[in-house]
Amino acid sequence: MFRKLHSAQGRVTVTVDGIEVEAEDGEPVAALLLRLDGGMARTNPVSGKPRAPYCMMGVCFDCLVKVDGVASTQACLTPVRQGLTIERQRGVRDLTDAA
Repeated sequence: MFRKLHSAQGRVTVTVDGIEVEAEDGEPVAALLLRLDGGMARTNPVSGKPRAPYCMMGVCFDCLVKVDGVASTQACLTPVRQGLTIERQRGVRDLTDAA
């Protein structure tokens, strides 16, 4: 669905839902998610329907993911870096793992 128009300068490896993928160093996590599996970042905590990054500037909160164990992180404002662990949030956040 989405693809990069230019070649990446620096490639890194990150983990998305337990699967290692290549990404461009410094690109927003949300941009990476848009290229993977139809772009879903999380599911709506009420309806369970998939949500994707929308505004790409930190306003809408549709791109919330768990990054390196920190839940409800805005993927559009988080740059990719080597070794990053990203998990899509599904359903209601578990407050027992809140940092």
